[in-house]
Amino acid sequence: MHRLFSVSVFTLLFSSLLFSQKEFTLEDIFVKGTFRTKSVPGFNFMADGRHYSMQKSANILEYDITTGKLTDTLFAGMQLAGQQGFGGDAEGYTFTEDDSRMLIESESESVYRYSTKVKCHVYDRQTKMWQEVFSKGKISNPTFSPDGKKVAFVYENDLYIWVYEEEFGFTKAYWWSPDSRQLAFIRFDEREVPEFTMQMYNDDSYPEHRTFKYPKVGEKNASVSVFVYSMQQEKLRKVPVAEAADVYVPRLKWAGSKLCVFELNRHQNDLQLWLYNPENQKVDPLYEEKNQYYIDITDDLTFLQDGQHFVWSSEKDGFNQLYLMGMDGMQKAKLTAGAYDVTSFYGVDEKRGKVYFQAAAHSPMVKTVFSVNLDGTGLTALTEKKKGTSSAQFSTTYDYYVLNTSTINTAPVYEVYAYGGSLVRVLEDNAGYDKKMQEYGGSLAEFFSFTTSEQVQLNGWMITPPGFDASKKYPVFLTQYSGPGSQQVTDAWKGSSYWWYQLIAAQGYIVACVDGRGTGARGEQFKKMTYLQLGHYETLDQIETAKYFASKSYVDGSRIGIFGWSYGGFMSSLCILKGNDVFKAAIAVAPVTSWKWYDSVYTERYMQTVTENPSGYRDNSPVYFADRLKGHYLLIHGLADDNVHFQHSAEMARALIKANKQFETYYYPNRNHGIYGDNATIHLYTKMTQFIQDNL
Repeated sequence: MHRLFSVSVFTLLFSSLLFSQKEFTLEDIFVKGTFRTKSVPGFNFMADGRHYSMQKSANILEYDITTGKLTDTLFAGMQLAGQQGFGGDAEGYTFTEDDSRMLIESESESVYRYSTKVKCHVYDRQTKMWQEVFSKGKISNPTFSPDGKKVAFVYENDLYIWVYEEEFGFTKAYWWSPDSRQLAFIRFDEREVPEFTMQMYNDDSYPEHRTFKYPKVGEKNASVSVFVYSMQQEKLRKVPVAEAADVYVPRLKWAGSKLCVFELNRHQNDLQLWLYNPENQKVDPLYEEKNQYYIDITDDLTFLQDGQHFVWSSEKDGFNQLYLMGMDGMQKAKLTAGAYDVTSFYGVDEKRGKVYFQAAAHSPMVKTVFSVNLDGTGLTALTEKKKGTSSAQFSTTYDYYVLNTSTINTAPVYEVYAYGGSLVRVLEDNAGYDKKMQEYGGSLAEFFSFTTSEQVQLNGWMITPPGFDASKKYPVFLTQYSGPGSQQVTDAWKGSSYWWYQLIAAQGYIVACVDGRGTGARGEQFKKMTYLQLGHYETLDQIETAKYFASKSYVDGSRIGIFGWSYGGFMSSLCILKGNDVFKAAIAVAPVTSWKWYDSVYTERYMQTVTENPSGYRDNSPVYFADRLKGHYLLIHGLADDNVHFQHSAEMARALIKANKQFETYYYPNRNHGIYGDNATIHLYTKMTQFIQDNL
């Protein structure tokens, strides 16, 4: 049945759809923040382990962790407004190791996807002196040296050191030595890297061209080299590693006075750790790991103070586990042993001999915080009695920790615990949020699982319409991401998107999500089976999901749609094309439409190059299956997307036009991958909601 609802009459519909519950709109979700949960903004444990800091308005305040009482105003932003170019708003801050000085960031400016440029000031808490770090322009990645006397930063791609007068997931490519005498950094020579240009539209006669280096699949990457600068000798020395062509240096870490260099081959399946001694310029091998698929780079490497051991995470035994390694490169103890993935590593309390981490030990959908002894004994769940997912933040002394716990249906609760597990107090419990859910008639999400025709068990969640009646038939709206190692089906709070799904459900749809093969927390084999053929198994599993729902008596199998953003948009595009017999409609936001147009580091990790793996690219790129479109397809992209370039959607549109296939498009000038700002978010979700009503 064709649905004739329109967005303009949402508020008139909700009173009847929600059975006398309080009506809500897209504006409540994305503009007014009606359903926004409370967090603990700017929370940082301080050096003494007993206090923490938080940012409130323009001020940074200190509190006692045990009582919650305000103990000090660390920084009064408005009092310094106008001094040395400071506008009065602190947008970020860090401390020296002894908390005596603060690095205050302001006037941040986004640079591409993750990087930012900021104004930066140093504030001395004892002398109350205040000084701008650099006056010539905004800088990136300012970082104190461990002794707090110097600040390193990047300006126009050059590394600077300011002296205090009294896709590998990182943007800062330099590291201070623990004694502040050495500064190690990675130099990127991008001269041979191809460039990409975007256009920005600013009401001028001609659009602004923004050109930047972007190595796509198979193209030349930046040539990397590692250097160490000695503060005392004022000498710069090149570290004799990464000499071969086409290698990555994804991390540097100091092991006492020596520098550990990560060297990764271009296929990203052979990782070598080297130890460099700045005193004699000698390099020795520390550890090597190879994998038949690829190696995920993390920050889990921690060198112990005894100088003899380090803690390391690896999937070498089939699941991501923690290991105690010797400086001879040999395994001394397996700290975690089981058929589960460690999902976060929190650190090592060497005084007590404890290692803290989060793991999906009981279910891929539930995360628990654990401790274990440094010899691998005494595994203890710190959150065994908690429902849902818990994450932790530990004080510098490990005497206290803050737990963030939530479920898919209950908002986050932040609690302070002391070592040993006794509850100290509640920081934030989002009290009353459950009543808000009842007030607005939200339906509880339910978990389910099913077995596919290939005998694979998949997990999912679904939200049914208020007043669900199993004797009726409902359309189904699937949402997913599906990227390697990702998870959407977790018993954890989903944020504002949860209420968009509630809004869709309130209009009479079953909203569901299933994590297919390739997703995380189910071991290496489940995650890496998509290697060399991204999209193949994931599409099969979403098609199986649609068929699973179509088999239910309460589902109208002719009205199943799918939505996704980024990798999820790649998937929703593949599903409406390869699954044209089961999907009636699809929404793809910022989709990859051929992996040959995406960046080299991410794509080659999973697919190698087009030359090496032509069938993997050809057989799983939506752009090559445009002629299969039968249902309704909405293609959305930001024109200033520096992550998944607009090129992907332009090529997809070209292919659809060539195949004479009708589709809808929405493009957002000057918007990046997130498509936000100047009403872009509400505009986007209004269109997507209307599309669902009209076509599903």
